[in-house]
Amino acid sequence: MRGHSIADRDPCPYRIIEDIGGAFAFGAVGGGIWHLGKGAWQSPKGSRTVGAIGNCAARAPVMGGQFAVWGGLFACCDCTMTAIRQKEDPWNSIISGAATGGILAARAGPRAMASSAVVGGIILALIEGMGIWMNSALAAPPPGMEGGTELGPPTDDVTAPPTSG
Repeated sequence: MRGHSIADRDPCPYRIIEDIGGAFAFGAVGGGIWHLGKGAWQSPKGSRTVGAIGNCAARAPVMGGQFAVWGGLFACCDCTMTAIRQKEDPWNSIISGAATGGILAARAGPRAMASSAVVGGIILALIEGMGIWMNSALAAPPPGMEGGTELGPPTDDVTAPPTSG
């Protein structure tokens, strides 16, 4: 991993190229695994290996290309939002996900554009929210809480049952 925060990323022209390549690799590998299994499943007994490899070779690059289109369009929208808003925060990704979903569904009409934009925004909001949650959950504890005694039960709880000892 290159950086530790959003601000450590490459500048936008290079970020777009990097995101296209990463999305293609992700789609090609994931599509290869998916279509390998699908090809084996749909092939007749005795030729499952040949069918799996043939289906993988035919469909995995297509899926990689589809992911690359999505990744490139998302990166362009993200860079545009960063330039317009002059800050990098999760809202850029959420808005970019909505815009990407809407743009990719433009040929299907306004209703499909709107629903795809909502789905894209929700998916990116979930991804960004999960990233924020993971960063806060895995972050170092604040100073003064290293011992962990502050997280235990209070020592002067008046509602606690009496203990003998």
